[in-house]
Amino acid sequence: MVAVMLMSVVLIGVLCFVAYTLATYALPFMLGLAAARFAYDTGSGLIGAGLVGLAAGAVAFGLLVFLFASLRPPILRLVVALVFAVPAAMAGYALVHGVTNESVPSDIWRQILCLIGAMFVGISALMRLAAPLDARHGQGGVA
Repeated sequence: MVAVMLMSVVLIGVLCFVAYTLATYALPFMLGLAAARFAYDTGSGLIGAGLVGLAAGAVAFGLLVFLFASLRPPILRLVVALVFAVPAAMAGYALVHGVTNESVPSDIWRQILCLIGAMFVGISALMRLAAPLDARHGQGGVA
């Protein structure tokens, strides 16, 4: 019985981590999902649609990182950052709202928690976009 309870806690933690990661990458995930649905609807099959969706999501994220790194005017970098972070913040808001919908009875506190979650996920998305490529893959340079 204790083992089942511990497994439940671990599973909830893993699901929260996966949901947070998907919320952080909301724009590339949704673009990949849309591409996969289009590919599946046009007859590519399940495996082909999955590969198309994975490629489209990776290309979308790579394009956002490339644009953020290569653009020099701060206003253009801000626009690219907002294009990446706003959907992530909205997904973070929806994630926290779904989790706290039944457990927080006060509407005001639920909204406060949802806004904090949206800010947390949006800032995390900005930091992941702005992180250097070496730091993102754990290959820090040796001087």
